[in-house]
Amino acid sequence: MPLTPVPDLIAAARPGGLGAFNVITLEHAEAIAGAAEAAKRPVVLQLSENTVRYHGALAPLALACLRIAADSSAPVAVHLDHATSFDLVAAAVELGIRSIMFDASAIDYAGNVAATTEVARWCRDRGVFVEAELGEVGGKNGAHAPGVRTDPDEAVEFVTATGVDALAVAVGSAHAMHARTAELDLELIGRLATKVPVPLVLHGSSGVPDTGLRAAIEHGMTKVNIATRLNVLLSEAVRGVLGGDAELSDPRKYLAPGRAAVRAEVERFLRLLADQPESAHRQGPPR
Repeated sequence: MPLTPVPDLIAAARPGGLGAFNVITLEHAEAIAGAAEAAKRPVVLQLSENTVRYHGALAPLALACLRIAADSSAPVAVHLDHATSFDLVAAAVELGIRSIMFDASAIDYAGNVAATTEVARWCRDRGVFVEAELGEVGGKNGAHAPGVRTDPDEAVEFVTATGVDALAVAVGSAHAMHARTAELDLELIGRLATKVPVPLVLHGSSGVPDTGLRAAIEHGMTKVNIATRLNVLLSEAVRGVLGGDAELSDPRKYLAPGRAAVRAEVERFLRLLADQPESAHRQGPPR
């Protein structure tokens, strides 16, 4: 089916949240799309700037994701995540990606507004959905330091000034957490959802327990980004297979279990975000 615009995915996911999962390898993309088909839920395949740097180029993996999305029976979008340069945004749009996150949150507020406004204006002329970030999600320490969480009034001002379509907010989660112990500020999420006129995005969701993710959606969070949790499970599956056979050298023999582990977890997350009961779970064949 054709690529689905992110606003349509958001609408299709309601009243639940829209799951967005980061892709590092082809196996990630296959697993995420397969999980969306099994759960009959919309999903976003995300490519981060760090992943582009790892591969040395955007096009190979991005084109593969675009094809997987187009061939999927589930509604799927491809999204560029945490881009910090206009050149990378332009390259993604040229390839056919119609959703980007431009992240200028590391610079001061005025600089963030100026840079984001320029990118958002350019993307709007091309029909591209733009997400930005206000506050500091960062790593574990940054998420809980004083003054880094998103202020609702400043968020309204930021969205109005920049014209972005979605806003990633700092509410207590943190990137790259392995333990699922993050405690979200639900009262802050509620105030942000009431005031900010665009969908809210939760980054660093791997560190948030299931109850916290459901509560975040109930308080107004719209898009939920997950990356580290998938990588942990993929690595555990691969490590388990290789640990059991010192002579194994065929990557298909250990990447397939890794892909299956990612698919199972993405399907579980999609059902959780939709608040589907466990009885609705139906395991499909692995992709």
